[in-house]
Amino acid sequence: MRHLADDAVEVRSAGSAPADEINPVAVAAMAEVGVDITGQTLKMLTPQDSEASSVVITMGCGDVCPYFPGQRHEDWKLDDPAGQGIDAVRPIRDEIRDRVQALVEDLLPNR
Repeated sequence: MRHLADDAVEVRSAGSAPADEINPVAVAAMAEVGVDITGQTLKMLTPQDSEASSVVITMGCGDVCPYFPGQRHEDWKLDDPAGQGIDAVRPIRDEIRDRVQALVEDLLPNR
């Protein structure tokens, strides 16, 4: 989202059960398309972060992720890149890019 929307959208990224480190295959897959995620930190999703967001995108979070009335929620069903090789991660990356691009166009229609 940061790469596609620049500063037009405030992005919070967190997980319900974040790993200890960024998936190195995901780092490599993102680097292939010019996005450096090596400086990202893995954070636990807090109710405060969720409540402060007007749009919440989850990826298999289920009932673990907090929901607050008035928010737009989307749960994107995607394969988990954990433990997969680069050939399996590329299509996941591309699907996320396509979904994020559609979200940016929806949120910022005059862009």
